[in-house]
Amino acid sequence: MPAPAPAAHPAPPAPSGPATPPAKRPPAAERVYAHVKDAVLARRYEGGTLLTEGGLAEAVGVSRTPVREALLRLEVEGLIKLYPKKGALVLAVSAQEIADVVETRLLVEEFAARKAVPAPPQLVARLEALLEEQRRHSEAGDLATVSVKDRCFHAEIVRHAGNQILSRLYDQLRDRQLRMGVAVMEAHPDRIAANIAEHAELLEAIRAGDAEDAARVVRRHVGRVKALVMGGEDR
Repeated sequence: MPAPAPAAHPAPPAPSGPATPPAKRPPAAERVYAHVKDAVLARRYEGGTLLTEGGLAEAVGVSRTPVREALLRLEVEGLIKLYPKKGALVLAVSAQEIADVVETRLLVEEFAARKAVPAPPQLVARLEALLEEQRRHSEAGDLATVSVKDRCFHAEIVRHAGNQILSRLYDQLRDRQLRMGVAVMEAHPDRIAANIAEHAELLEAIRAGDAEDAARVVRRHVGRVKALVMGGEDR
């Protein structure tokens, strides 16, 4: 009898190219920094909250050394105050800080609204997209993201004004604007729809090429926000 033929083995799969390396996790200090900053801006850590190194290390899953590094960075940014052997106190937003931010916003945003007209098509398209995102996140009740998109809407107009120095100055207000924005929406839920309506009005003025009307809408819009926030300090 002839010898049985050897069993066939499937051919090895063809190589599919180099494997994609797993994404690297951010450094421990960066993870702590992001955790605390996001919580402060979204008001999960409100003004007056005392944070401890041990508590943060456990929450993020790191040792205490990167916690100290992250807290030092956050103190420089003015979000917390470190107290040796006690922890870090989340700083409340003062009435003076609110007044300063709103005054700066008015100066920059009125100027930017005028300079952004006539608006290029890409600016109008970007503002339309941001307005739709505000509506969507508002319906979902995601106040922190609504605040981010609100701020992005105004920042986009400032960026298109073409003054890089003003853009950098405006960027420095970002954290304070986000924190105040969440505070206003939490205290005045009806203000969310009003903000979106005013943004739509501003977009229409920019689309129509009416620089003075755009500046007028900005002045009224930011003024109303000031009146609401100045009703009390960080709550």
